[in-house]
Formats: sequence, structure tokens, C-alpha cells
Amino acid sequence: MINAQDIKNGTCIRMDGKLYFCIEFLHVKPGKGNTFMRTKLKDVVNGYVLERRFNIGEKLEDVRVERRPYQYLYQDGTDYMFMNQETFEQIPIAKDLITGVDYMKESDIVEVVSDASTETVLFAEMPVKTQLKITYTEPGLKGDTATNALKPATVETGAEVRVPLFINEGEIIEVDTRDGSYVGRVK
Repeated sequence: MINAQDIKNGTCIRMDGKLYFCIEFLHVKPGKGNTFMRTKLKDVVNGYVLERRFNIGEKLEDVRVERRPYQYLYQDGTDYMFMNQETFEQIPIAKDLITGVDYMKESDIVEVVSDASTETVLFAEMPVKTQLKITYTEPGLKGDTATNALKPATVETGAEVRVPLFINEGEIIEVDTRDGSYVGRVK
């Protein structure tokens, strides 16, 4: 159990039978009345965000979470197989629990967050940026960099990314895995 004033970003709590991560918090001291914590909590299962107020001193059930690096091995139906980097144990993780799954290629390292008490996987997240090779795009035009025009390009994982006109097939680009946006060209 933790006190409401101990909530910080990344704290995981169990409330109403569900697990929530704190993504934003604010310690509020109004001129009149009691001090309270205003928080934004993200549901681990479905990703909904809710705002909640807690009075100072209120007891909350905290959940101890562990973050471990896992290597992506292969896809098995709707599950993705991962291997623990320390114990070499293999576990399946459902597609909807992985952030940035469209930009994940074999042997990528992802961070798997699990509940330490029950050893259940809460979610897995790709690094924010990843490097991917372009397998198909329309030919680029030399010197066409004045406008911010974008064209579709297919990367090695099969996902489609919007890239600038000067990017050609076979080049390696950096992609933001959160929203699939083009970050830059890798030299």
C-alpha cells in the first residue's frame, strides 16, 4: 500500500480490479480545503486514460512491475514469440499488447513490462526510434527538397511510412514507432 501523495509518473496501482499507470500527476494545494493529488491514469489493458483525484493520506494498492529486455524471435499466428535476454526463456505475447508492432523486425529488442507478483505480461514496447530499410517507393527526384511533400514507402516489415520525395528504394531510414512518422535518413 502507498499513500496518494507518493504517486509519481510510472507508478502502477490496482484500482477497481484493474491496473493503471500514472502518466501525469499534480499536487494541488487550494487556498481553502484539503490538499489533494490530481492524476491522469492509463488503463494497462485497453489504454483508456482517466482523470482521478485522491485526497492526501488516502491508501492505494501499488503493483510492483518489472521491466526486462526481450528479443523478438518470430510470429506464431496472432502471438509473437519473445526470448528473455537473461534466462533465454521464451514467451508468447499477443499483438495488441505490443506498441509499435508494425515496425518490429526479427531480433529487435523490446522492453517487456510484467507484474512482479503474478509474472503476467502487462505490455511490451518497442524503442521510440528504429531503423528500417525501404523495400518499395516511387523513384525520388534530385533537388526536390524545397517543399515538405511526402510520398508513401513500404519498409522491410511491410508497414507503410510517409517519407520525403528525395528518399529512394534501398535506403535505410529512422522511424518513430509511436506514430509511424519519418524521423530521418541513416547515413
